Amino acid sequence: IIRRKEEYLSDYGSNCNKRINRKHKDDDGQKIDELVFEWFTIQRSKNIPISGPILQEKARQFAEQLGYLPDEFKASNGWLEKFCARHAISFRLISGESASVHHSTVEEWTKRLLTIIEGFDKNDIFNADEAGLFYRALPDRSLVLKKEECKGGKKSKERLTILLCSNWSGTEKLKPLVIGRSQRPRCLKKHQYI
Repeated sequence: IIRRKEEYLSDYGSNCNKRINRKHKDDDGQKIDELVFEWFTIQRSKNIPISGPILQEKARQFAEQLGYLPDEFKASNGWLEKFCARHAISFRLISGESASVHHSTVEEWTKRLLTIIEGFDKNDIFNADEAGLFYRALPDRSLVLKKEECKGGKKSKERLTILLCSNWSGTEKLKPLVIGRSQRPRCLKKHQYI
């Protein structure tokens, strides 16, 4: 520490952290970074889920195309972490069904629907949607100690399917339709509606 005293003091004075803000030493490293990020954005625009190992393998492929030997560029976990930090990429749980519909289909149906409902009053146009309620499901993510082994159990399949319906103006909301497994659940025997 004493031998590198001047270096540490100058780093402290300039408030720089060499470990985090390290730049690529060559233009090829930056080129790999750009190619991987471009590929990543294209895949995500197609709603394709990308994991860390997939991103690392793609970086290795681009490095090979640029002439790197396998021991010259290693897309390590550290590289992945810094790549994600540079481009503000975070790993999240993907949910919902919006990725299963193509934008062209949605646009086509939007135009067609406007012509179909043209002559109707807003109070006479209804929309219904179903939702699944997994009432015994545990969350699929948790905060844990670093030493703790993170194991999950079986996911509960007990659920209710709920159908919600309302008119366009919101003045008429129909009672929700709830469907479960039991024909007459014991817990609801005194209730006709939930």
